[in-house]
Formats: sequence, C-alpha cells, structure tokens
Amino acid sequence: MSHGSSQPDRAPTHRIAVIVDDGSNPFELGVATELFGLRRPELDRPWYDCTLCAPTPQIRMHGGLFTLSGVAGLDAVSAADTVIVPNRPDPLVAPPPSVLAAIRAAGDRGARLVSFCTGTFTLAAAGVLDDRRATTHWRWADLFTRRYPEVRLEPDVLFVDDGDVCTAAGSAAALDLGLHLIRRDHGAEVANMVSRRLVYAAHRDGGQRQFIERPVPIVPDTSLAPLLDWARQRLDRPVAIADLASQAAVSPATLHRRFRAELGVTPLAWLTAERVALACRLLERGEHRLDLVARASGLGTATSLRVALRRRTGLTPTAYLRRFGPARPAPGLANPANSG
Repeated sequence: MSHGSSQPDRAPTHRIAVIVDDGSNPFELGVATELFGLRRPELDRPWYDCTLCAPTPQIRMHGGLFTLSGVAGLDAVSAADTVIVPNRPDPLVAPPPSVLAAIRAAGDRGARLVSFCTGTFTLAAAGVLDDRRATTHWRWADLFTRRYPEVRLEPDVLFVDDGDVCTAAGSAAALDLGLHLIRRDHGAEVANMVSRRLVYAAHRDGGQRQFIERPVPIVPDTSLAPLLDWARQRLDRPVAIADLASQAAVSPATLHRRFRAELGVTPLAWLTAERVALACRLLERGEHRLDLVARASGLGTATSLRVALRRRTGLTPTAYLRRFGPARPAPGLANPANSG
C-alpha cells in the first residue's frame, strides 16, 4: 500500500514506512494510513508516500480478527524518511531481530523514528532511545522504566517530540502526534485542514496529561467549549485570566481547576497556545510584518512573538515564514534537525 505524488515536476514526497508486526494494533495502523497514506488532492501539494511493510509475508493483527498480507518487506525501511514502528501487544516479548536491525539502520542514517503506544518498547529494544526523552502508555510506564532505565521517560504526557525520535502514549494520542508531525512538516494551516477532515481536535499539546480521572459530565453545556469559543474570537485583544473567569462566572481558582480537569493545561497555557497557533496561520498566509502578527495574535510585540513561537515550534518567526509561507518551494523531505 503506497500513495505518492503523481506529479514528477514537484519536489519528492516525504517517504514513510509503517512497520507491521504480529500483534500490531489495527487502530494505530489505521491512524498511520489515514494521516499519511490517503491522497489529499484538496491540499494541492505533494503528500506523503506511505508504505506498509512487515518482516513476514503474513501478519496476524492484534486480537486475531484478521490477517494482513500483500505488504512490502522490510527493505522498504531503507528508503524511508520517517519510520513508524509497531507497538508491542505484550511488551515482554522482544520484536524480531530483523525489525530491530531495520530500525537501527534507519536511525543511523538519520531517518525520523516514530512510535505509537507500546511501540516505545520497540524503539528502546533497538537501542535508539538511550539518553533520549520518550513516553509510552501510562499502564506500562513502570515496566518500561525498570527495563530501560537509560531512557528519560516522561510518563504523564500525550507525546514527546525529541527531534528525530517522536513517541506517543495511548492509541488516541497517536492522532495527536501524527497531526503534530504534519504541522511540523507542512505548517499549522495544513494540519488544521487535515484535523477538520478527521473531525478531530486541531491541536492538543504534547504536554497534556495522558489520563485524567473525572466523571462523564451529565450536562454537556457546562463544559468549557462556550468560553473557549469566546476567547478565540478575542485573541487580538488583551484577555486576562480574570476576564476568562468573569466570562465563565467562576473564580480564577475554579477556572484553573476546570481547565486542568477538562483540558489538562492551565488557562494561561491554553491561551498562549491559541495565540501562537493564530500567529502561525498569519505567517503561513504570507504576513511578514512581525509587529502586526504579534498584535493580531495578542502576543504584544515582535520580541514576545519570537520567544513564544520558538518555544512552541523551535523556529523563529522569520524561519517559520520562510519554511511555511506561501512563497516557499513545495515541501519534500522535512529535516527534523532544522526544527530548532
């Protein structure tokens, strides 16, 4: 299964190899193929060339519901710019040596390595996570730390972007990481378009908590959604936490607790992320006047814009505009090393 650009006059597409192994999770496989494997002609740009590959001709999927066949061999990994590794249904069972060797070789030549859920165990077994930041599903965090103490595990976040190695927590967090990678490769505007097609939240920051214990709300319109919409319409104006609390008719302390419970972040962190996302959209549309972008997004000054954007994206406004602005060349291989 491979989808690539049929336009030879455009820059080469970014090649992704998704390794499938016995027991792989069909949901996570679906996330990878939905995000990176489907053609997206509405974007009018080269998309990813996504190939499924496996160590054996037939792969029995997790739960034994079906068998996957007809996919490429592991040779496909050697041509990939990004390699998505299989999760481990039983983290105590080692991946096949051929899979580990393919991952190590890909890492040695500079490919971006990505794991979903317990796929972090696969990366660790390949030895590519030593002294690197990573995350995995909260259920397996203690086991992972005992088995791989040399990895700097962050057990309570949705995903970790460590440059050329990116890891997601539970299965749903694979969507968050996948959209984050699209945002990194193609910009916020494209990532938002893909998320709207998926009918999925456009952006959940990787630092949000994996697991939040709270009861299912009985009255849906007591959620923060109306307040968030109100704030998004006023990003170009000064909006303090006290203003948000007043609009929600609660105290600032109660507002803070509700943001933590519903979104996993503080009100200030959410507001800053929304302002940066708006600034990114303005830059992608070609606005090069940084003072104007800073004012329109509520970040104040060009200096504040520069600090906030670099903290969130790893790029200065000028670098972001050059990379994602309308005058840029068609995107090919996105070099993760340039994200800082």
